[in-house]
Amino acid sequence: MNVASFVAHMGAATPQVAYTASKGAVLAMTREIAVIYARQGIRANALCPGPIMTPLLAKFLSDDAKRNRRLVHIPMGRFGEPIEIANGALFLASDESSWMTGQSLIIDGGITAAYVTPE
Repeated sequence: MNVASFVAHMGAATPQVAYTASKGAVLAMTREIAVIYARQGIRANALCPGPIMTPLLAKFLSDDAKRNRRLVHIPMGRFGEPIEIANGALFLASDESSWMTGQSLIIDGGITAAYVTPE
């Protein structure tokens, strides 16, 4: 299991080219590993989280204006919690995903599903 990001699927409007490119590379690597090892019963998938409310993000989004600038792009209207990503990892590590390889599991509150969000 690898960790990429939702930006690997859609890019970012702010300058973070190296980060976005590296996460895209993680997805490409995941697909290739999946194909190489599939017949040996080894699966490879990637988690692609959206913004998760960690202490680092909380510090970065320290005021309402910064927080709201991000939240407007999340259809669910909130940041994710670490446990929500952990649950995705548990799914990918479990037999419940036994016929899944070379895929990315996007857990982003709907960011990648919407061009604009309702107010």
